[in-house]
Amino acid sequence: MPTVSLRLDAPLGPLFDYLADPRNRPEWQSSLRRVDEVSGSGELGTTWYDVTMVGARPWLEVSDYQPGELWAEHGRWHGLEASLVVRFSPLGERRTELAVTVDFWGRGIYRVAGWGMTALTPLGVRSDLRRAARLVSSRYS
Repeated sequence: MPTVSLRLDAPLGPLFDYLADPRNRPEWQSSLRRVDEVSGSGELGTTWYDVTMVGARPWLEVSDYQPGELWAEHGRWHGLEASLVVRFSPLGERRTELAVTVDFWGRGIYRVAGWGMTALTPLGVRSDLRRAARLVSSRYS
């Protein structure tokens, strides 16, 4: 399970709120076209579907929600499952450190896909989270 650590130029509170709300994801997550059927604003139990550029439509649910500290989701698509955990730490008033853990696993033929996605996802996560921080910083500066 790889963990990506990033230090971002964005205040913790607004960054947490922005990242936790799935309705914001298409603005910063490069793999998405849109999100559908969102049932909340990122708090525990919020569910939605990601509609990806390649046509996958995984179902996701917020599995842990500790405002300003931790946000986690669990997703499923066919035989593939995934988890994302984001830990937030303040670095002063205008900077935030994130520790992001991503894991994919699957059954049958999806097992190999899970290994590959676990290995490759950290590359995109860094870029996407930097984009999110720029958007938050521009809105709250």
